[in-house]
Amino acid sequence: MTNYGRDRAWPFAEGGGGTIAFFTILLATAVFLWFQFTNWATGLFLLLTAFLWLLILYFFRDPNRKVEAKPGLVLGPGDGEVVEIVSETEGRYLQAEAIRMSMFLDITDVHVQRVPLAGKVLLVQHQPGKFLQAFRPEASEVNEYIAMVTESDGYGRLLTKQIAGILARRCVNFLKPGDAVQTGQRFGLIRFSSRVDLFLPPSATMLVKVGDRVTGGITPIAQLAQNHE
Repeated sequence: MTNYGRDRAWPFAEGGGGTIAFFTILLATAVFLWFQFTNWATGLFLLLTAFLWLLILYFFRDPNRKVEAKPGLVLGPGDGEVVEIVSETEGRYLQAEAIRMSMFLDITDVHVQRVPLAGKVLLVQHQPGKFLQAFRPEASEVNEYIAMVTESDGYGRLLTKQIAGILARRCVNFLKPGDAVQTGQRFGLIRFSSRVDLFLPPSATMLVKVGDRVTGGITPIAQLAQNHE
């Protein structure tokens, strides 16, 4: 069992440090006001800021995970529930038939995304768009998203989309074209609840079904057959 996720001493998501710092300063201010002006108003403010601080820490949590990488085994690109698995033509990035697996992240899920299969990054592109409810089928095309295409030696190309939603107004991807990536490696973050779409070759053997819960870097999503061309 190999830890391609790279253990981190900082247990919170990369990209969440600024938000955590802001709410920590706010909490410290509330504590100071409580000791300076002990009354119901400062007490209420302290309770509220403490609750928000704990909520932010919970939301931005990023647990270390042991990733079991195997040839052609696609692992979960994030945490969430599988809401759709369909065969369709992906005409923009892959320009080929593909199986699309869509998963919805609710507010309680870990919101860090991980590389589903080792390979090389070919493209990372931000596409402005709408902010419809992320579980709606049309959200994959019309909502704001970041598309990432990776190519795995012998297994072809995969497309991973981080899709914004009605609450999630910002997606972050830390990779760039040319980067070599490992299965389970952290690559991005969606702020608050939203959606991740994974496009696989049509020959992929799916290992999940609609309604299944997925854990990023852990849950087997599909097995790919090696391309011998």
